[in-house]
Amino acid sequence: MSSGIESVLTETRVFPPFPNLVEGAAISGMKEYQALCDEARQSPDDFWGRLARENLNWTKPFSQVLDESEAPFYRWFADGEMNVSANCLDKHLATPTANKTALIFEADDGKVTSVTYKELHARVCKFANGLKSLGHQAGERAIIYLPMSIEAVVAMQACARLGIIHSVVFGGFSSKSLHERTVDVGATLVITADEQVRGGKSIPLKNAVDEALSMGGCEAVSHVVVYKRTGGPVQWNEGRDIWMNALSEGQSDQCEPVSLNAEHPLFILYTSGSTGKPKGVQHATAGFLLWALLTVKWTFDAKDSDVFWCTADVGWVTGHTYITYGPLAAGLTQVVFEGIPTYPNVGRFWEMIQRHKVTVFYTAPTAIRSLSKAAEGSPDYHPREYDLSSLRIIGSVGEPINPEAWMWYYTNVGRERCPVLDTWWQTETGAHMITPLPGVTPLKPGSCTLPLPGIAAAVVDEAGEPLESGKGGFLVVQRPWPGMIRTIWGDPERFKKSYFPSELKGAYLAGDGAQCDADGYFWIMGRIDDVLNVSGHRLGTMEVESALVSHSLVAEAAVVGRPDATTGEAVVAFVVLNGPLPEGAEAAKVAKQLRDWVAKEIGPIAKPKDIRFGENLPKTRSGKIMRRLLRVVAQGESVTQDVSTLENPAILDQLSQAW
Repeated sequence: MSSGIESVLTETRVFPPFPNLVEGAAISGMKEYQALCDEARQSPDDFWGRLARENLNWTKPFSQVLDESEAPFYRWFADGEMNVSANCLDKHLATPTANKTALIFEADDGKVTSVTYKELHARVCKFANGLKSLGHQAGERAIIYLPMSIEAVVAMQACARLGIIHSVVFGGFSSKSLHERTVDVGATLVITADEQVRGGKSIPLKNAVDEALSMGGCEAVSHVVVYKRTGGPVQWNEGRDIWMNALSEGQSDQCEPVSLNAEHPLFILYTSGSTGKPKGVQHATAGFLLWALLTVKWTFDAKDSDVFWCTADVGWVTGHTYITYGPLAAGLTQVVFEGIPTYPNVGRFWEMIQRHKVTVFYTAPTAIRSLSKAAEGSPDYHPREYDLSSLRIIGSVGEPINPEAWMWYYTNVGRERCPVLDTWWQTETGAHMITPLPGVTPLKPGSCTLPLPGIAAAVVDEAGEPLESGKGGFLVVQRPWPGMIRTIWGDPERFKKSYFPSELKGAYLAGDGAQCDADGYFWIMGRIDDVLNVSGHRLGTMEVESALVSHSLVAEAAVVGRPDATTGEAVVAFVVLNGPLPEGAEAAKVAKQLRDWVAKEIGPIAKPKDIRFGENLPKTRSGKIMRRLLRVVAQGESVTQDVSTLENPAILDQLSQAW
C-alpha cells in the first residue's frame, strides 16, 4: 500500500449501553474494561496466565505463559497439558449443568432433538472409543465432512478427546476441494454422512468422499465413518467404510480424555489463499479454547439461563468457536440448525427464536440483508410478526455490517432494546478481537468499536507506523494473543510472509483496511486486496457498498474494481434491489439514480462506472459474497473457477449486463 486509504463514510448515530445489561455483566462498565486493558498491557504474562488458570482445567499446570523465542511461531502455556473435550464436557458432570440441555438440534424439516451435557458426554465417549477400536490415535488427522447435526459436534469433540487433529470441510464443498484438503492434511480418517438435507433437498456427501478418495494421494485414509442421515443410496467399500452408529454401539460411555500438550494442534481449518491454494490454518489446544471461552463470556455476557444460537456451519471457524467449543466450555444451552433461513419460508429464523426462546442470536450480515429484503416483500414473515421478546443480545459475524443493515437489525429484530454486537475477527484469530461489549460500549452503526482486553489492535501505514484518527491503513495486532494461528499447515514460510511481513515490525497483518475515529473506534473498510485506486484516490469497497445500501431502493450491494484506461480502476457495483429486477430504460434510470446518490453521499470520485442488477449476489452456502467471482465478471471474462460452493451459480449470467 503506497498511501493511506481514504475514509469517506460518515456516521454520527450513537447508542449508549442499556442499563439493564450493564449491571451484572461479565465486564461491567468502561472502568472495568479499562482496568483489564491496563493489566494486559502492563503485565501480559500475569494477565493471560491468570485467565488460563481461572478458566481452564489443566492435567499438568504450565509454568511459562508465552514463549517468544521463535517468533512469530509463538507458543502459549507450552509446558502445560490439558484436554479440550474434558474442558467442554467432563468438567460439567459433577455440577447441575450435567442435566442441563446442551444442544437443541432443529432439522431442516423442523424436527427437534435435544441432548443434555451428560448425554452428549456419553455419545462423545462412545464414538471416541469406537475410533480407538479402529486404531486411530493422537497426532493423526481426520477429515470431517458432515451436515449440521449433533453428530458433527460429537465427531469434533471425540477427535479432540483423543488428540486426533480434525479438519472440518464444509458440506457444500466439491469433491475436488475435499480431495485437496485430504491430501494436504495427510488424513487417515474421514467422517461423513450418506447425505445432507438443505431446503427440503437431499445432497449426497458420501458419494463426494468416494470421488475425492479415488483421485489419488489419499492412500493413508484407512477408514470412512458414515453417519446415516437420510438412508439414501451409497456405495460401500467393505473393510474401509463403517456406519457411525455401528461403530459407537456397544462401546463404553466412559473414555479417558488424552492429556495433551497445550500446543498440540486442535484443528486445521482451510481458508482461501490469494494464490488459489487453500491455507491450512493451524490452531493449538489450550490457547484456542481459552480465547473461545473468554469471548463467549465477555462478548455475549454468557448467563446460565441463556439459549445461545450461532447460525454458522461447523465447516467455518465461527462454527468451531461459537458452536462446538466456546458455548460448551461455558456450559450454555445452544441451538444447532441444519437448514437454511428461507425454508420453508423467510420467517424461519424468527420462528425458531420464538419457539426455542433464544436469548443470544449471532448471524451474518449477508443473512440480515437478505432477510430484510425478504421481510419487506413478505410482510407475513416480517420479524415484527413474531415474539422475539426472549432476545437480549444480537450479533453479527463474517464481514462488516453496513449501517443501514445494522439499523434494520437493531430496530426490527432487537426491537431497540438489544445491542448489536458487530464482531471483527478471522479464521486466523480464533475468536473475537474487536467488538462491542454489552455492559461497556456505546454503539455506532457500522463500527466494530473497541478491541477486547489483551488485544493490541492498531491502524498503521506501510512502514508499520501508527496513523492518526480518520486515516485509513493496515489493520494490525501488535502483540500475540493465545487464540492466534500457530502456522499454516506444512508451509511455515507462507505463514511468515502472509501474516508477519518484515516491514510491519513483528505485527500480525490482518489483511483488512481500517481506520480509527476520534473515540478510538475501529471501522473496517474492506480487504486490502479490495481497495480501489480511482484516479489516485484509494477507496475502501465497504464504504461504497454502505452508501449504496443506504438508498431506499437497494437491499444489497457488492463493489469491486476493474481496470480502466482513464482512472486506473473503475468502480463496478453489483446491486440487488428491494423491488423487481429492472430492465431496459428502467434499469438505466435506476442506475443513474444510484450513481447520483453515491456522488452525493461520498463524492463524484466514488460513482460506479458500471452498475449491474441481479435478483441476488453470488454467495457461498454460508452467506459470504464471492467478490473474487464478481471481479472476473466485472472484467467481462468467463468464470473458470469452481463454483460448486455457490448457493446460486446461475446468478453470474444475470450479473453480466452493465448499466
